Order: sequence, then structure tokens, then C-alpha cells
Amino acid sequence: MNNFSKISLAALLLATTIFSSCKKEYESIESVDEAAIQAYIKANNLGSVMKSDGSGSYYQVIDGGTGDVFANRDSVFFSYQEKSITDGTVYNSTSTYGVSGTYFGYMSNTFNGTWGKALNGLKYGAKVRILIPSHLAYGKNGSSAINVPSNAILDTYITTLTYRKQWQLDDYYIQTYLTANKITATKDQATGIYYVVTSPGTPGTVINDQTTLVVKYTGRFLSGTTFDSSSDGTFSTTLNDVIKGWGILKNFAPGAKVRLFIPSALAYGPSGSIDSSSGVSVIPANTTLDFDIEIVSATN
Repeated sequence: MNNFSKISLAALLLATTIFSSCKKEYESIESVDEAAIQAYIKANNLGSVMKSDGSGSYYQVIDGGTGDVFANRDSVFFSYQEKSITDGTVYNSTSTYGVSGTYFGYMSNTFNGTWGKALNGLKYGAKVRILIPSHLAYGKNGSSAINVPSNAILDTYITTLTYRKQWQLDDYYIQTYLTANKITATKDQATGIYYVVTSPGTPGTVINDQTTLVVKYTGRFLSGTTFDSSSDGTFSTTLNDVIKGWGILKNFAPGAKVRLFIPSALAYGPSGSIDSSSGVSVIPANTTLDFDIEIVSATN
């Protein structure tokens, strides 16, 4: 073998060695995600319940639900929680009194369709758990808004509710709150408002929509956050000028002290309330409200 051939062969072997080394050192994010998910499944004894969706995610059907199978046009209310498989950090979740709602067709496309594959063929009330690889979730950039780091794999729980209408969801919120806080309230069947009377007041002036009322009030979300109040007895209004839910005050006498749990449709509805000067949302859309109200005086 001449020197040229020896040099060429040596160069080829060197190049092959370098290429093989580089190939061994490089591993795609899909492979990294898959290895991490498999390790997580093994460590948590999930092998018998997790199924592959064929795209890199794995899911478990905890409850298949009841009734009708989801169709793309169906409205679905749901709660969810996204957490890290590394240390359990919760990145994102709905609150007890603030679940999400959308058409199933939109919901099913979340995270590159991973939600839809897990929920496919299921029914209202279904619960699923999904292990979502980073490349199908927030990717290499993560999300600074909710503190998701780069290449984070998600352990996601989704619970769909059986309710299809906003008023049903509002009633669920109120009943959940009353039960959690051991509050006994009366439901006004005509409006869906729940109320507690702490002082009946003194019968006298009959309140109507045009009656001038002086009231003290505190308005809260069911989370307990106060969004508005007037406690000095100077706030004056008629029922025509406030949210529809306050119309139930016609059932009470001057001097009455009541607590009202008002469904969103009788509050600020699907539009919510925006501060006109700042443009900031004061009351989110479809929010159930909790009011303490004292009728200081009523004048016709």
C-alpha cells in the first residue's frame, strides 16, 4: 500500500471515529424526554396504567365520565393542574371558583393535541392524567409568565365537569363555598341567588326599582378578595342603577342586613367589569359574587 493510500485510509478512519463520537454525544430532545418520562413512570409504578398516545405523551384515564361522548362543538368546563415531573412544582392550575371553559374542539388542541388524544371518546365528568414531553409543551423557551423552565416535562391532571351551562357552574360554585364555610343560606328559586339574613330590618317603605336606597356594602369574590366596598353610609342608588342581583333587595325592609351570593348572569356576566380609566379588569367574566349589604334607608 503506497503512502497516499495509507494516509487516505487513516483520514477516513479518523473521520468515522469523530462522526461516531459526535453521534453518540448528540441526543434529540424527543429521546431525552422519552427517557425521562419512562424513568418517571417506573419510579411511580405507573407502567400498568399509562398508555402512549403515539406522539410522545402518555396518559391515564382515571374516570371515563358519564352521558354523552365529547363532540367538538360541545362546551366543556374543566379544571386542571400542570406540575413538574422533576420536583412536583405546580406551574399552572385553575382555582376552586375559577375553572376554565371552552368548546371541546379548542380544548382538544391544547399542547399540540395531547389533551384531545387523552380525552378522545370520553364523557362529561371524565378525569385524565397526562405526561407531556417538553417538546409538546412549553419547549426549550419555557414560560416566564408561570415560571416554567426550559424543556420542562409536565405531569398534568384534567377534570371535566358535568355542567354544560354557566348558571349550573355558578350554582356549583356557590354550593361548594357554602359547604366549605359551613354557611346555611336560602336559595331564591326565581333568580338562583342564595341569601343569609342577619337582621330583618323594620317593615315600612316598600322597596321598588325606583326607590332611593342608602346602603353599606362589601363586595367579594368567592376567593375572599374584596373588590369594592362602601361602609360610611353615604352610598345612594336605585336598583335600576346597580347589577340585577341587587334586585332581590325588594324582598327586604329598611334596616335589613343580608349576605347575597349572586350568580354571574345577575352580576357582570360574560363581559365582566373593566376600569374605564385604566382598562384593567376589575371583575373577570362569569364571576359569582358575594355581598354583605345593609339597607340604611329607603325613600320613595
